[in-house]
Amino acid sequence: MLELEQTIVYAVLMLICFPVHECAHAFAAYKLGDDTAYKMGRLTLNPLKHLDLFGSVLMLFTGFGWAKPVPINANNFRNKRVGFALSALAGPVSNLLLAYIFMILFRIAYGIAPANLNSVGYVILMAFQTGVFINVMLAVFNLIPIPPLDGSRVFSVILPEKTYFAVMKYERISFLILIALTFFPFFNTFLLGIRNGVIKIMEVLTNWLLIFGY
Repeated sequence: MLELEQTIVYAVLMLICFPVHECAHAFAAYKLGDDTAYKMGRLTLNPLKHLDLFGSVLMLFTGFGWAKPVPINANNFRNKRVGFALSALAGPVSNLLLAYIFMILFRIAYGIAPANLNSVGYVILMAFQTGVFINVMLAVFNLIPIPPLDGSRVFSVILPEKTYFAVMKYERISFLILIALTFFPFFNTFLLGIRNGVIKIMEVLTNWLLIFGY
């Protein structure tokens, strides 16, 4: 029963975290001058507009995955490379902010709810804690500088333009390589190590809750 509860919690949280990530891309692009995603109805938190079946299943079973990429037309930005990078960075940043909120909620709930395996309190704690894990992993995974992940867009600012576009020509191949890497334990261990490091930083950044006894 506990495994079923965990799966349900994980699935529900994905319906929140993925849309926030993609909507952040669309919102940033819109504010920077590109209304492509807005016109396509992607400036929304409706999960049906964002979820990718394979990426969602992978997230459910491995801890990392992706949603449908938000369409961005860099030609609409005043500064193409900067606008493209900032709109890409908005997704991971939104997940880190959401993870921080879940961390705050977890610490407050931990001080209030009984940590009993059969209690509603435990389910609440598990949901908040899982919210932290999912969002931090989404941010970490998407910041990998491999096309088509957000990290490759962010790094476009510092790479020579010719080099960047040369790399992007192999986006499909690099995506297949990325998927293959998810089946290797060393890759998963590497990502989990970074995730745990980020979570430890967030724990420190929420220590102000100690003032209120949480």
